[in-house]
Amino acid sequence: MIRWLAAFALLLVAVPAAAQGGEVINLWPGAMPGGGRPAGPEKIGNEGAATGSVSNVTVPRMVVVRPENPNGAAVLVIGGGGYFRIQIGSAAMPTAQWLAERGVTAFVLYYRLPGDGWNADAPFQDGQRAMRLLRGNWKTLGIDPKRIGVLGFSAGGHLAGTLATRGGDAFYPPADAVDQVSAVPDFAALIYPVISMRAPIDTTRTARELKVLPNYRDAFSVEAHVGSATPPIFLAHAADDPIAAPEHSLRLHAAMLAAKRPVELHLFEAGGHSFALGKRGTTTTAWPRLFLAWARSHGWVPAQGD
Repeated sequence: MIRWLAAFALLLVAVPAAAQGGEVINLWPGAMPGGGRPAGPEKIGNEGAATGSVSNVTVPRMVVVRPENPNGAAVLVIGGGGYFRIQIGSAAMPTAQWLAERGVTAFVLYYRLPGDGWNADAPFQDGQRAMRLLRGNWKTLGIDPKRIGVLGFSAGGHLAGTLATRGGDAFYPPADAVDQVSAVPDFAALIYPVISMRAPIDTTRTARELKVLPNYRDAFSVEAHVGSATPPIFLAHAADDPIAAPEHSLRLHAAMLAAKRPVELHLFEAGGHSFALGKRGTTTTAWPRLFLAWARSHGWVPAQGD
């Protein structure tokens, strides 16, 4: 145990300037699984839809956003971007800060991207490793190992959903003792997620990046892997989403109901895609409050003044 804590301490190190926040946890103590590597240094987008997004991730890691008054709950926050960039500045980091204001310790995931030249299953390797680091080091991090959730947007919702349904699968060979710990979150919130690789909604950039993987249509359609042990899931989607059709969330909702697993779905009239904490002028601004009420109803987040 002492040896593992020492190894974990080595992961708390400085990383490239693209990191937003202070405390950083590197995911891998040495060589990373898989192959490939991006050309060039890490980048932050500064134009259009790419503003605030990160690409060319070379050091997969978590940035910790700590609350002033932590309540023990923890959430791994995963930005989207079609597995070719990560919406950190516009979605993941603001959501982490919103969670921290409510006592939740948030961990923003910077994961390797197939679109940058990494192996196509790199996001799932990094996601699993992140969950295991959180649960395996709960004392050091000051969190409750039974109240660790994941919240993902778009492709990040696909990664979060994969952790919820396939977190127990072997996406990489064990690197050290922490890889014996469960990578399945206690709950998952998927916001305008990409869920299915199956027709006719297999038109996303996310699906295109994963099609090189064996049997990707079945293996990486989240709805196909819902079972009796799938944790509770919260879903929020806009009916007019032009990127990830609402059918993505509807398919997962139906699969959860069929498996008799707890699920809550909010389908908003308008809001499009990438509405993050909510698009002004639409009812999508309600999803954070609805998610918090749902999390409190299950006992993962204690009630407090907002």
